[in-house]
This record gives sequence, structure tokens and C-alpha cells, in this order.
Amino acid sequence: MDETIKRVIPNHFSLPRRINRLGQLAYNLWWTWNPDAQMLYRLISQRLWDQVNHNPVTFLKRVERSQLNAVTNDRHYLDLYDRTIQRFDAYLQDADTWFARTYPQHVNEVIAYFSFEFGLHECLPVYAGGLGILAGDHLKEASDLGMPVVGVGFIYNQGYFVQRITEDGWQETSTYYLDYDEVPLIPLSDAQGQPVLISVELPGRLVYARLWQVQVGRVALYLLDTNLEQNQENDRQLTARLYSSDPEVRISQEILLGIGGVRALRRLGIYPKVWHMNEGHSAFLVLERARELVQSGLTFEQAAAQVRKGNVFTTHTPVPAGVDQFPLWLVDKYLSALWPQLGLTREELIALGHQTTPWGESFCMPVLALRLSDHANAVSELHGEVSRRMWNFLWPDRRPEDVPIIHVTNGVHTPSWLARRLRLLYERYLGPDWLEHLDEPELWDRIASIPDHELWAVRQHLKRKLALYVNERARQLWMRGNVHPSQVLASGVFLEPYSLTIGFARRFATYKRATLILRDYERLLRIITNADMPVQIIFAGKAHPADEPGKLLIQQVYRAVKDPRAAGRLVFLEDYDINLARLLVQGVDVWLNNPRRPNEASGTSGMKAALNGVLNFSVLDGWWREAYNGANGWAIGEDADPVDPAHQDELDALSLYDTLEKEIIPLYYQNRSADNIPSGWIARIKESIRTLAPQFSTRRMLKEYLSEMYLPCLEAEEGLASESETAASVTSTKAS
Repeated sequence: MDETIKRVIPNHFSLPRRINRLGQLAYNLWWTWNPDAQMLYRLISQRLWDQVNHNPVTFLKRVERSQLNAVTNDRHYLDLYDRTIQRFDAYLQDADTWFARTYPQHVNEVIAYFSFEFGLHECLPVYAGGLGILAGDHLKEASDLGMPVVGVGFIYNQGYFVQRITEDGWQETSTYYLDYDEVPLIPLSDAQGQPVLISVELPGRLVYARLWQVQVGRVALYLLDTNLEQNQENDRQLTARLYSSDPEVRISQEILLGIGGVRALRRLGIYPKVWHMNEGHSAFLVLERARELVQSGLTFEQAAAQVRKGNVFTTHTPVPAGVDQFPLWLVDKYLSALWPQLGLTREELIALGHQTTPWGESFCMPVLALRLSDHANAVSELHGEVSRRMWNFLWPDRRPEDVPIIHVTNGVHTPSWLARRLRLLYERYLGPDWLEHLDEPELWDRIASIPDHELWAVRQHLKRKLALYVNERARQLWMRGNVHPSQVLASGVFLEPYSLTIGFARRFATYKRATLILRDYERLLRIITNADMPVQIIFAGKAHPADEPGKLLIQQVYRAVKDPRAAGRLVFLEDYDINLARLLVQGVDVWLNNPRRPNEASGTSGMKAALNGVLNFSVLDGWWREAYNGANGWAIGEDADPVDPAHQDELDALSLYDTLEKEIIPLYYQNRSADNIPSGWIARIKESIRTLAPQFSTRRMLKEYLSEMYLPCLEAEEGLASESETAASVTSTKAS
């Protein structure tokens, strides 16, 4: 690592000396998965903490000095402060991590993880959905395990978007402008104090990007930013927002992420042995690494063979139409300067990513990644089967089952998503060091020892917390003064803390079938308005701004939510983000997921729900097909792919209604004990936690990536010429 690069935490704050390390803590996202660290800010002013969306940087800039002074005289606060800072220091300084103990020979070898988005916390809204949340959890778990990972992505100064729902149910979007001084973002500067820059070649010009750092525990995440005076106005917008529908913007972004990301790491003096591409957005990195080796004297074939050994590619897309691909004229326009540097002709370069589709020829980013990676994986067992069929054409001499794409099922970062009350309960009954063993199934057998009444009390607390939050959101919506009363009612005014509550929160893509539960609307009304056994359903989620069918689904749901006959038992919560997701996966009773199989590559929201004692009710797709055992939740439909989608929708809707009426609702309400505890429901919760918490954690996931993907890369690299020496030589030659 280049020691001349300066990483100076901004000093925006004037803090009392006794608690002055709150500023340093704010700039390491370790606090996001440590409740005591969050409590240090909340205890100063809970109102302000909620008002700034749990952003400690903004919080410390706005909090009153008198409030800071007050806690310096509070012995209990100072005890918490000292314990937390001590734990923080011990965490960062601990050389005896799991990775260091298990693989001491690899502690100085870097694993680079590239992703188009990283969902780390609501205070840093540079994510759109599940792909980013998974990437954020990946970095957090790498930190906990002590794995030598660095992340590479973009800092989006306009984030994703803010969602508002009109009276008629139409999604409207507005821009959230990110103030870099208000988020935990560390600027990087060189020995002269100037911002650290890299550049990439786009048609007729150089585009420059500044480097920023987000510290995620022990892991550094480097983010590229083109909003610089050196760039043309259009190029300044390349890192403005996620997922542009303009193909020229998109290919420019992907050149910047892949090629620019490699150059960023070289500029920082970081020479990874493993290059992990989270989806195809960063696949151009394989060409940049090959270019370095070709410039050092290797042929492209030799360079490709070496590059391939260190590349890992994870595909998340189960349908051909969903993959990133560009028309060939864009490749001609944007990569024409690159193929001579690789020693290739135009046709040879295009062949690396070529795919013929029903709508013509294209350059496909996953094809490029697969051709130049020795290690590739899907994100669930069923998705692995789908992916091997989907990409079989790249290995025409092999049967689908022999295509070299394995599966590593996704997981979730337990400390980030687990409710604080449950964390304390687990600590009491699983042992004080349970987080060190959370991927060990035998640990979770101790769940049976938790008394039913204690687990039920925590579950009821989390439901009340959700209901209070929803009510307050409705109050704030009403106070905006520009909404119709029906919109306020639709946002959860009538939500009850003790009725059976179902959550459906995710991206509103058509294959996720948000309206499946509305298919027999009259039957649904009878179910939810049953006075003896009422049911309430909370919807939340965004549609991509360019996804008109997705926005129509939101409108259909919203119109049902506003129907007076639903009696306020259908709710839609606008502007879904990590904070709302956290409250929902902790606070509902049942997590509903009904995608059209096999289009759900994995899914992770149900894993977060299960961890918190929420029961899953899902189609046997993605992760749930592996997870469901008949006693840890419920299944919708059969374990089979549909022949006729319309007929399958009808069958799945019938299965959904029948299971709700005959199994889920009676189990929740009937046969309660004398102290009003549904023992059958609690038994199913315990089975869900016992079977799902260890298996679907990022702890298990990262260890699997390590054994199946990363270690083979590290061991293969040992027999090759040093890429770091080659890259350093090329970089030095280019600079001179």
C-alpha cells in the first residue's frame, strides 16, 4: 500500500475532550453493527438521531453543545462510552482474527471485491437494492473474520432516488443530493495534499475520477467520483446516479468501474491476488489486468491465462434479458483504442464477450467475465442449475450439469440485521461469545432453552416498535400539508401492534408478483377483516424509474390499500430504505415472498426476517428452496418450474390463500396458553431460527467463498509471475 497516500478523517466537530472520539467513531462504519456504539449518539438526543436518519457525522455537526456537555456529567453514559471505545480499539488492533489463525500464510494477500453498489447503512444511500445490500454485508463479514478484502465502487452524489406516492398511487421520484461533508466519507490526498486521481480513456478524451474511502471496520472501501472540474459536464454525471438507462452512460460507467477500479488500486499501491466481480458491471477489469501484462511483454493468450486464475465472477441474474450487454457499435466507439493495446483485432476482442440473442448480436458483460475467470458461481442451488443451463452455450461440448458454475448461496450479516433485544436474548441463552460461533449449527440448538414467554415478549416489543414507527411516519406525512387524508390512512394510521402482520417489501419488478395476493380480492378482504382473527399486510418497495410495469404494480397495490373496505389493514410505506427494511424484518410476524419461479436468484430479506423470529411464507425459489423443511415456515406452490405462467399464478394464489386461512392464521390465534402465548407459533419460530440462522449467514457464505473460490486463486497465483511487480512496472513506465 502506498504510504504517501493520506487518509485524514475530516474534523468537522468541536467535541468535549472527554468524549472527543465520537468523531473518529463516526467515520468507521463498525458502529452500524454495534448497538452500543449507536446508543452513544442516541442517548445524547434521540430526536436528532432519528431526524438525521442515524447519520453520526450530521448528528455531531448539528447537536447542541449543551447536550454534549450534559452527557460528560453522566456516569452511566461515560461508562458506556469507555466500554465501547475500548471494544472498538480492541477490534481494530486484534491480530488474532479467524482468518489470521486459519490462513496465516495469506494474511498479506489482498482480495478485491468490485460492485456497482454497496448498501452499508441508510446514512450512505449509494445503493438501489439487494445486490448492494449483499455487497455491504460481504464487506462487514470480511471485517469480522479479518479477511484481507478491499472494496471498489462508486460514490453516487445523487444516490438512488426518493420515492413519493401520489393520491392515485403513482410513483414519483425526486433526487437526493449527497453532501460529502455530511457522510462518513474520508478524502484521499497525495503527498502534496492534492486529491488522489485516476483517469480512463473515453472517446476523444480522458475522464478523471477522485478517490474516496469508506472505512468498514477493518475493511477499506474505495469509491470513485467523476464530479470534478477537470471533466466535461456529461462526464461529471457518470457517478451521479445508479443504473442509467442510457447505454452510452452505462458503458462509460462500466469502463470506469472495471478499468478505472484497477487503476485506482494500483494508484493506492494495492496489488490484489483475487479479483471478485459482483455481477458483470465490473467485468472490464479483466481487460485492464490483461493489458498490463501484455504491455510487460506477454502475449494476450499468456496474459489471459494468468488473469483468469485470479478472477472470481458471481452472477445474480437468472434470465438472459436481465444481463448487461451492449450493441457492437458501442464497443467500436468506446473500446477501439483498447484492442491494439491488448494485441487483438476488433473481432478477437468482440469474441471475448460476444453473444447472439433473438434481438441481435451484442457484447455481453457476464460472457466476458465467464470467459476470463476460472471461478464462477451462482447465488443459490436452484440459481446454479438455472445459470448452468443459461450459459451452457459457452461450453458447447459439456452437458449443463458439467458447466463450471458452482453455487454459493447468499447470506446476511447477522449483527447488522438482528434486533438489539434479540441480540441480548441470544447472548443470555446461547452464550456471551455466540457471535464468534454463529455459523455453527450446534450453537443454535440452544434456542430450545429460551423460555417461550421471553421470546414472545421480545417479538411483541418489536411489533409495537414497528407500529409506533409507522404511526409517526403517518403523522409526519400529514404534517407535510400537501397530501390527501386517504394517503395518510394508507400509510398505516390503523396499524395494530397485536394483530397478525405480514410484510411484503422488495423491488417492484414484475416477476416478484406484488399483486398476487390481490388476485382474489374479495377473498382477501374476508381474510384481513375477520374481526376474530384480523390480518394486516404492509407493502413497501420501489420500482426503477424507467420500469413502467413495475410502477403500475405499485399503483394497483396502492389503490387496494386505499379501499375503505380493507379497513386500514393494507398499508403501503413509501421510500423503502435500509432503516425501514430493518424495522420490517424485525417487526412483522410473517415475511411474504412470491416471485415467479425460477426468477429469484436468491433473495436475502427472508433470511434477515428469520434471524429475528419472523416466519417465512414463500415460493420455493432462490434460497427458500434450500431452507424450507416443512416446519420452519410455509411454502407457496410446488417445487417445480411453471409450464404456463398464467396458470401458475392461479395455482400459487390458491395455495397462498389456502395456507393463510387453514394454517398460518389459526396457528397464530388459536390454542393459546393461559398467559395468551401461541406455543405452536413459538415452536415454529424456534425451528426457523435454529435451522436458518447459521446456514444463511455471511459467516458461512464468506468461508465458502474462501474455500471454493479465493483459496484456489491464491494458490494458483503462487506459481505465476508476480502481477504486482508487472503492474508496478507498467504504472511506473506510464507515469514517467
